[in-house]
Amino acid sequence: MARPRYLPDNFTLMLVATVALASFLPAHGEGRVAFNLLTNVAIAALFFLHGAKLSREAVLAGATHWRLHLLVFASTFAVFPIVGLALKPMLSWMVTPDLYLGILFLCTLPATVQSAIAFTSIARGNVPAAVCSASASSLFGIFITPVLVGLVVIHHNGANGASPFASIGNIMLQLLAPFIAGQVSRKAIGKWVERNRGLLKIVDQGSILLVVYTAFSEAVNTGLWHQVSPLALLGLLGCCAVILAIMLAFTTYSARWLGFSREDEITIVFCGSKKSLASGIPMAKVLFATGPLGAIVLPLMLFHQMQLMVCAVLAQRYANRQRAAQAGRTIKAGAAKPALRDGKSDNSANAGAGR
Repeated sequence: MARPRYLPDNFTLMLVATVALASFLPAHGEGRVAFNLLTNVAIAALFFLHGAKLSREAVLAGATHWRLHLLVFASTFAVFPIVGLALKPMLSWMVTPDLYLGILFLCTLPATVQSAIAFTSIARGNVPAAVCSASASSLFGIFITPVLVGLVVIHHNGANGASPFASIGNIMLQLLAPFIAGQVSRKAIGKWVERNRGLLKIVDQGSILLVVYTAFSEAVNTGLWHQVSPLALLGLLGCCAVILAIMLAFTTYSARWLGFSREDEITIVFCGSKKSLASGIPMAKVLFATGPLGAIVLPLMLFHQMQLMVCAVLAQRYANRQRAAQAGRTIKAGAAKPALRDGKSDNSANAGAGR
C-alpha cells in the first residue's frame, strides 16, 4: 500500500510521538537520572560515529572555494542572529519570552550536514563544496555557537545559562572529544561505519529522540504546556516561516548579486538557510542546563521540519530548471549540426565550382 502524501516522514512522526509521551508520561526521579545518563552516552556515540564517517578527502575537494564558504558562514553565523534580533519587535508579541529565547538560540546554530548535502545533490548543485561548507559549519559551530549564545541570547535576554567560555569547555568535552576520537579511529573503523550507515541513522535519530524526551519531560514537570498556549504555538510557526523566508531570499539573491554560478547558488541556498537539529539539541542541553530547555528546543524542532519540507520543494524546482536548461542546450546543439552539414556542402560545391 502506497504511503499517503499528506503523511509526514517516520522521523517526524516519532518526534511528535516522543513529545506526546513526555507530555503524558514525563520522566521522574531515578528514571530522569537514567534517561539523562543514556542521553549523554547516545550523544557521545553520535559524534564519535560522525567523526569516523566524515571523509577528509571530500572536504578538501571543496575547501578552495573560499568565496562560497565565506557567504555561507556569514549567512549562518552573522545574518541569522541579526535577523532574529531585528525581528524582536514583531516576534516578541507573537510568542512567549522563553520561546523567543529559543528563536534566538536557533539563529546561532550551525547548518545541517546530511540534509544540506542531500538537497544540493537533488538540485544538481556543487556537492563537493556543500560537503566542505556544511561539515565545516558543523565543526566550527562547536566553538562559534557558545560565543554567539553568550553575546546574543544570554546577554540580550539576561537568560540563565553557562558563560560562553565555560560552555565551550563543556561542548569540547561532550561533543568535540568524541568527534576527534572518531576521526582518529577512522582508518580502523571508517569502512565499517560506511557499510553500516543504518547504525549511524539509528544513533542519530535515537539520540535526538532521547534529548527531546528528557527535555520535554523536564519542561512538562515545570509546566511547559501551561505556559505555551495554542495561540503562542501558532505564533511560533509564523515566526519560523518568516525567518526561513528571509534567509532563503537572502541566500538566493546575494548569490546571484555576487555572480555565483547556478550550481554554487544551489549550494549557498541549502547550506546557508538551514539549522541543525542534530547539533542544536545536544548543544542546548549543555548551554541551558539550568534554563527552560523544552521551550528553547521547541522553535528548533518546528523550524527543522519546516525547512525540510520547503527545501524539498525547492530542490525539485532547481532540478527541473537544470534539466530544462540541459534539454534546451541539447536541442540547440542538435539544430546546429544540420546547418553545419549544409554549410560544409555549400563550401564543397563552391570549391567544385571554383575548380
